[in-house]
Parts: sequence; structure tokens; C-alpha cells
Amino acid sequence: MSSANSTALSRHPSFLLVGIPGLEKEQFWIAFPFSMLYALAVVGNVALLVFIKTVPSLHEPMYLFLAMLAFTDLVLSTSTLPKMLSIFWLGSRDISFLSCLLQLFFIHTFSIVESRVLMAMALDRYVAICYPLQHSSILTVPVLVMLGSLVLLRAVVLVIPVCFLLHRLSFCQSNVISHAYCERMALVKLACGDTRVNIIYGLSVAFVVVVFDVTVIFVSYTMILRAVLRLPSTDARLKAFRTCTSHICVMLTFYIPALFTFLTHRFGQSIPHHVQIVVAILYLLLPPMLNPVVYGVRTKQIRDRVVLLL
Repeated sequence: MSSANSTALSRHPSFLLVGIPGLEKEQFWIAFPFSMLYALAVVGNVALLVFIKTVPSLHEPMYLFLAMLAFTDLVLSTSTLPKMLSIFWLGSRDISFLSCLLQLFFIHTFSIVESRVLMAMALDRYVAICYPLQHSSILTVPVLVMLGSLVLLRAVVLVIPVCFLLHRLSFCQSNVISHAYCERMALVKLACGDTRVNIIYGLSVAFVVVVFDVTVIFVSYTMILRAVLRLPSTDARLKAFRTCTSHICVMLTFYIPALFTFLTHRFGQSIPHHVQIVVAILYLLLPPMLNPVVYGVRTKQIRDRVVLLL
């Protein structure tokens, strides 16, 4: 009986999250700016969801995509920050294997969802600018609901095998995760035995998602740029450029930290580990905090509603 318990313990132990390796003494204070970013992200995204729901003029494809983005950002940041802050402030580093898998599932699923929503928003802008007369007939509310459901379903289908492959591993070495949250590669590095399938599948999913989404976004904005340059009015060109610039800034704040985190796991041995962890945390915090600010500033109805509330 004790042998069976010992085997189960070695397969699926509880883990200890370090936080930010090398900055354990300083992370109590580092947590304060992180908590402020998280608070801004929650307030901003909840406000966006409320505004889009209550303002009839915002019931358009672009803003419905923005509502999907706001919901995704809320889930993405909330799945990590509360636990992270409990590590930094309370020293509560323990996390069970199932809780770790659940956190990892939400992080990876909604990272894929966010990437796909950003891609859908790029396509929406392409249709709105290049085919304005057909825009409302192509992107109807039922189409948007179906598209959002397919995006979520596809992300779940891609991430479930990641969790299954991790569940079948044995963890008979250290149970200390050198990270502030349950990150897939940090967990794989603690496993015994052959982890090549885990690594290959994870790389394949990341490569397919990022390359496909970034390619579609790049092609969409290239076509948009060509269409904008053909507009006869200077004011119309400037307005279209400003809209596209804000969209591109949002996408860069998501993809640059994501690519940095992805590449440093494989090729960033010379980069200090605490720098990698801080960038990985910012990857989950900056887009959720900046998205409501960027889109709120660019949307007159939202801007007016905020001014009215203040």
C-alpha cells in the first residue's frame, strides 16, 4: 500500500513555485507594480464589456470582437496573477498537480484564443476597409458567435493533448518549479523519462498557431495599406492609418513578449533567468492592461461614456 502511495506521489507530486528566481528577496516589492497592472486590466476590461453591452451603437463586429478580447484578457490574467501575488506577498508557494494543470490549461487555451481574436480583428478591418458595402452582410452577429465558438473550441482541442501528455509523465526529481506560474516547459524539465513527444507537440502547436495567425494578420494589413493609399481623401487616409496603427500596437504588445518567451526557453541560455520570468509575466499582464486603453481612446462612444462616469 505504501509502495503504491509512493509511486503516486512520485508521478504527481505537489509543486513549489519559486516566483522570480534570483529575486526572491525583492519580489515582495516587485509585486506592487504587477498588482497595479492587474487591477487596471480588470477594471478596464470589465468596463469595456459593460460599455459594449449597454451602448447599442457598439453592437458592431469590431466591438464584439473587442468584447471577446476583453473576456479573454480577464481569464488570461486572472488565471495567474492571484496565485502569483500570494507567492510574492504571502509565501504561499504550494500548488497541487491538478491545480497546476488547470492553470496551464487556461494560460495556453486563452493565449491561443487571444491570438485568433487578434487575427479575426485584422480580417474584420480588411473587410471593413476593402469591402465596406458587404461588411455588415458578411460579419453578422450569428457569424460572429459561430466564429467565437470555433476559436474557443479549436484552442481547447489543441491544448487538451498538452495536459494529457503532462499527466502521463512521472515527476520523480525535484518538485520546485523555477517560475512564477505553471509554465509548460518548466514543468516538462522536472519530468523523468522521455519527454520528446511533449516537446515536439508543444513546439508544433506554437509554430502553427503563431505562424498562421501572424501571416494572416500581415497579409490583411498589407491589403489594408494598399486600399488606404488609394483613398482619394487625405482625412480618410489619416483616419484609416490611425485606426490600423492602434490595432498593430496592440498586436505587437502581445506577440513580441510571446515570441521572446518562446525563443528564450530554447535558445536564451545567456539571458538571465529572472529576466525571462519577468517578461513572461508581462506577456500575461501588458496586453490585458493596454487593450482597453488603446481601444477606449480610439472609440468616441467609449471615451464619452468614461468622461460621463468621471
